[in-house]
Amino acid sequence: MTTPVQPQHQVAEHSPKAVVDYGDTSGPRVCDDMTVEVALSLMAGARVDHLVLCDGDDQRTGLVTLARLAVLRSSPAYTDRIRLRDLLDGPVRPARRST
Repeated sequence: MTTPVQPQHQVAEHSPKAVVDYGDTSGPRVCDDMTVEVALSLMAGARVDHLVLCDGDDQRTGLVTLARLAVLRSSPAYTDRIRLRDLLDGPVRPARRST
């Protein structure tokens, strides 16, 4: 007599964090001076949901998710000048208007 196997479903967490831990270091490696716009375009073309960020010495500095970039892009703090390394320091603040 055999016992029926019940499938187990796993739900992936899709939290909009800018930088997550280094648990998953696979995926495209990009320089952290890339702009958010270019990163979003690259992610769409490569069909990935995260990028591994590297500094000028090709050392890992973080990991950025598609969900977080999408949230940032729709926020009032967003400008086309934001670089991925700017996300490593925490939340991006709205740019001040010069008078």
